[in-house]
Amino acid sequence: MKNMDFKRKLPVPKQIKELYPLTPELAAVKEARDVQIAKVFTGESKKMALIVGPCSADRENAVLDYCDRLARLQDKVSDKLVLIPRVYTNKPRTTGDGYKGLLHQPDPGKGSDMLEGVIAIRRLHTNVLAKTGLPTADEMLYPDNYRYLSDLLSYVAVGARSVENQEHRLTASGISIPVGMKNPTSGDISVMLNAIMAAQHPHTFIYRGWEVETTGNCLAHAIVRGYVNRHGESMPNYHFEELEHLYNAYAAKGLKNMALIIDANHANSGKKFAEQPRICKEVLHSCRHSESIRSMVKGFMIESYLEEGSQKIGENVYGKSITDPCLGWSATERLILDMADLI
Repeated sequence: MKNMDFKRKLPVPKQIKELYPLTPELAAVKEARDVQIAKVFTGESKKMALIVGPCSADRENAVLDYCDRLARLQDKVSDKLVLIPRVYTNKPRTTGDGYKGLLHQPDPGKGSDMLEGVIAIRRLHTNVLAKTGLPTADEMLYPDNYRYLSDLLSYVAVGARSVENQEHRLTASGISIPVGMKNPTSGDISVMLNAIMAAQHPHTFIYRGWEVETTGNCLAHAIVRGYVNRHGESMPNYHFEELEHLYNAYAAKGLKNMALIIDANHANSGKKFAEQPRICKEVLHSCRHSESIRSMVKGFMIESYLEEGSQKIGENVYGKSITDPCLGWSATERLILDMADLI
């Protein structure tokens, strides 16, 4: 492999977990929260889940500040919403260029340092839980890396570019928390539904050099995030007709715990972050007019941060996204309170 330089052997997840352990007290907090979240996805609870936070978790201090505000807001809406901080520490890049997340660059202004990155993402997820009592969500961009955070996460998403990948599907089958499968960028919902079916089934495969057996994940579910047409234009898939069509296709598969999360940004908003409140409210309106849609929709995914919009790396505006634009905190707080009133 002449084009690949093996720089250093990184610690295995067990070693990192021993260096930065999860205390029994925090493990108990997470376990209790996992039960609440699971009940949303099984339908035992009528609450909705809200996975909300920055497009990318770039600075620990700003992310902790954001999550602390979220925890205080959780107390106000606890009868309607289960808030899950979106702490995304690795980012897929369409062209391969740009900021790839805290895992790659613990300091966005410097180059890659994967050892420091692995430590940084574990520390951040641990500190969010310790400071707020809210366990977190992250994207499973690299299935092998999931084990570094497996005792900390309460929600995992498989992205639009990864959902067709066999390794992602099989790894999801061995996870015990909800795993959301996004529709691919093409918008083909059959790909998403097949990914859910694969994740819900048991499998035997090679993982991190081990032959492993999984029992299947009955909490694997769908996320719709819009799609891109053949002209490269963003198209939504959250409207009433699309949701009814998805319900029928989903039901025909006979999958366990039919559940759908609406990603209100990405192609659904055409990356117009300010559209997210309108999209959430439209879907809640659809829920009031269709029992089948209401039974399927279990929550939303929203991109928001302390400051609205986005900035370039190096501008250093505290709490402002360096990847996709996000809602600011005041708009986020207003949206969450409005959603609690509408559910």
